[in-house]
Amino acid sequence: MNKHTALFRSTLCATVLAVAASGCADMNATQRGTATGAGVGAGLGAIIGASTGGGGSGRATRGAVLGGLAGAVAGNVWSKHMEQQRQAMEQATRGTGVQVSQTADNRLKLEIPSDISFDTNRSDIKPNFRPILDRFASTLQENPATYVTIIGHTDSTGGDQINQPLSLDRAAHARDYLAGRGVNPNRITVEGRAAREPIASNDDPAGRARNRRVEIYVNEPGRAG
Repeated sequence: MNKHTALFRSTLCATVLAVAASGCADMNATQRGTATGAGVGAGLGAIIGASTGGGGSGRATRGAVLGGLAGAVAGNVWSKHMEQQRQAMEQATRGTGVQVSQTADNRLKLEIPSDISFDTNRSDIKPNFRPILDRFASTLQENPATYVTIIGHTDSTGGDQINQPLSLDRAAHARDYLAGRGVNPNRITVEGRAAREPIASNDDPAGRARNRRVEIYVNEPGRAG
């Protein structure tokens, strides 16, 4: 197989993956934007890598990897409205322990610890979480092009039969609260991860408390053209 045939095949595969990913019904807007961008970026990277000097398939492969990473970031945009939303949430959560950041794939991330969001083994929203969600709902209404993913987490106590529905209920309660403040629930995807993604050790109370959390992601999908 010559290098042009290999290049064509790698480009075709990347394009097919991008198109397929963008049409999957079980993907949320963030996943579709990131997957599509990654596939297109990989294809372009393969073309550029193979055409710039020597190196053949190795250069094409490296180009595809780098292009895929760049394309994943390009799948979502960090617009002026996204930056304004980040600044507004930083101001609203200052001193509360909520972590507000921009992710590598251009999403706004809010990490809500358990002492703010939910009591142990409960999914009803605590009073000190409500003002944060109120302000968050306002920023979402100011930027209607964005979509939200809310992910609930637990510590390892109790087993997956308890923790999976608990983590999902926490995310769903946050969604329902935002919907009650005027945010279209079709813009919001909820997930429960139980204890599968700890950020601290579950061997001590402090670590378990850190793992009981809710993460909220906001993304603005890139637009074609």
